[in-house]
Amino acid sequence: MSLLEFAGSVFGLLAVFLTVRQNIWCWPTGVISVVLYAIIFYDAKLYSDAILQVIYFFLQFYGWYHWLHGGREKTSVPVTRLRPRALQGWLVVGVIGSGLWGFGMARFTDAALPYPDAVVVVLSLVAQWLLTRKNLESWHFWIVVDMIAIGVYFAKQLYITAGLYGVFLILAFLGLQAWKKECQPPSA
Repeated sequence: MSLLEFAGSVFGLLAVFLTVRQNIWCWPTGVISVVLYAIIFYDAKLYSDAILQVIYFFLQFYGWYHWLHGGREKTSVPVTRLRPRALQGWLVVGVIGSGLWGFGMARFTDAALPYPDAVVVVLSLVAQWLLTRKNLESWHFWIVVDMIAIGVYFAKQLYITAGLYGVFLILAFLGLQAWKKECQPPSA
């Protein structure tokens, strides 16, 4: 356990807790977490996860803006569901993207656990994008990501991070339930 991993975990936990509550402060808190975790994952040779944190960095700012101004008449965004066809498309992106990313990491780097890590990364990107749009299904993707990530981080002896993802898993179920209560008809 390092101080950096502890700090990243605290900020990550706070960011997800605030996300469940649809609190706009989830985004700046998330910025701090992703910067810390970019360093942690790079040091652990989880390059896919390190790259993911860099992408998250930019998505934090997009989500922050979109939640505040992306609704009708530049108001806050409501929680919506995806149409079935859109959900199918995101599932295909997740499966194909994971396979391609895993192959690239296995072939061109010394990445630890390239395929499971690729699934975590690609499905996290899908989940994060859907989260920035306030799509209920983002929580379904987060649940899958969290379950796989727990094993990946435990295998890399990132025990605090594995524990954090255990808490994230619980929060994802809570987020799903909380957002269902406010969900509006399907979006595009």
